[in-house]
Amino acid sequence: MRNLSLGYSPCPNDTFIFYALVHGLVSLADVKITERLEDVETLNALAVKNDLDLTKISYHALGHLRGDYALLRSGGALGRGCGPLVVAREPAAMTDLKGKRLAIPGKLTTANLLLQLYGEGYENPLILPFHEIMTAVVRGEVDAGVIIHESRFTYAAHNLVQVLDLGAWWEAETGLPIPLGGILAKRSLGAELIGRIEAALRRSVEYAFSRPEEPRAYIRAHAQEMEDEVINRHIGLYVNEFSLDLGPEGVQAVETLLARAEERHIIPSGNLPLFAT
Repeated sequence: MRNLSLGYSPCPNDTFIFYALVHGLVSLADVKITERLEDVETLNALAVKNDLDLTKISYHALGHLRGDYALLRSGGALGRGCGPLVVAREPAAMTDLKGKRLAIPGKLTTANLLLQLYGEGYENPLILPFHEIMTAVVRGEVDAGVIIHESRFTYAAHNLVQVLDLGAWWEAETGLPIPLGGILAKRSLGAELIGRIEAALRRSVEYAFSRPEEPRAYIRAHAQEMEDEVINRHIGLYVNEFSLDLGPEGVQAVETLLARAEERHIIPSGNLPLFAT
């Protein structure tokens, strides 16, 4: 029996996707999965240190990890209308925020990468855990913040206003869905095992889609402060057909994001294939 570590976030989309896999409800012969739940920027940092065999990461982080990790086609977060938002206390334009203090949910998050690809002048942000960003904006500790996850459903309740939808900007620029987070496997695991893991992960997503109420207790246990409506909206937004398989359009979106980041020298250039199989 081979023991593999798997990192993912406590957010509803991830606990929904990985529920069947980590509870042994889909077959993965001769492999035992040990899960580790952390926020996405912690997972990015663990992957940079090569600490996890399998992990959810931001696509920004993938640009720094391609030498050691291969991308899986299932289990990720990619779609339309689901991108990060820039929010502030008062209406503003992005040009007003150049050189100002912006909070971001992590240096290697896709939220930060999209902000940097949008334009220059946003290079010295304050890094905060994603769930602290709205509070920092409300208190005036920063001029604006880039919010992700369920914050896009709740920022108006904090009397904050949207300055820019970075996802909508990306879609308008490229015509492609927004690559937020993907699932990686260490290349050292080998193509045969990675292929079996990828197939099991797809079955885990299919299991959740076919029995959406079964994972609820597990999801709620890791999203204790979320109302059921927010949990439902979260899953509905971030889990979709791309979570089953990136497909040609999803792969094109990832490749375009990485290519633009390379052109701006935000990530190092890479020549290995994205996938192991």
